[in-house]
Amino acid sequence: MSKCSAGILLFRYDQERYQVLLGHMGGPYWSKKDEGAWVIPKGEYDPAIESPLDAAKREFEEETGFVPVGPYHDLGELKQKGGKMIAIWAVEEDLDPNTFRSNHFEMEWPPRSGQMKSFPELDRVKWFSIPEARQSILKSQEPMLERLRHYLSDAHTL
Repeated sequence: MSKCSAGILLFRYDQERYQVLLGHMGGPYWSKKDEGAWVIPKGEYDPAIESPLDAAKREFEEETGFVPVGPYHDLGELKQKGGKMIAIWAVEEDLDPNTFRSNHFEMEWPPRSGQMKSFPELDRVKWFSIPEARQSILKSQEPMLERLRHYLSDAHTL
């Protein structure tokens, strides 16, 4: 059975265009990377224990410190390269990146050193226009931006 992951793509309308909130992956492997290192805040869950939407809300709070009120718009599922299925919901809400806080994970660093270090899952969040987000997001998650664009197509010009 493939792993399941769920998350929230926060969006807002600002100065005549839509923007999305993406998080930069934390940890030493991503610290010097920018293009392709930004993601939709999400995380794994066990479908036998938790619904995808509940997991998306929990993961978003763990990775940003913020709980969107909703409504939640289902953007569907997407299979990533490694086989993981991700389910994403879009929520229109604002978030001040300065108030962001992320949970941490531990890993041995440097490799084979025997030293465990703590790193944030996301080291920062940032608002992007949708065209900017296409350049920065992890390529396997890019289709979710197009799904959001379709959802918003009846609204203002992107």
